[in-house]
Amino acid sequence: MRAARLHAGLTQIQLGDRIGRETRTIHRWEHAQRTPNLLDLLLIADVLDVPLADLVR
Repeated sequence: MRAARLHAGLTQIQLGDRIGRETRTIHRWEHAQRTPNLLDLLLIADVLDVPLADLVR
């Protein structure tokens, strides 16, 4: 997820704002401390314009 976010030119704050999640939540997902649910993954894929499969590999 981090690589896709950086490729899209977004900060953790910007991604969090766009999907309605706190920055610390984005940080935890990117550092494998938590796992996003399916709805969050769908939102992230849409915002980052990547296939869902790319986020779950």
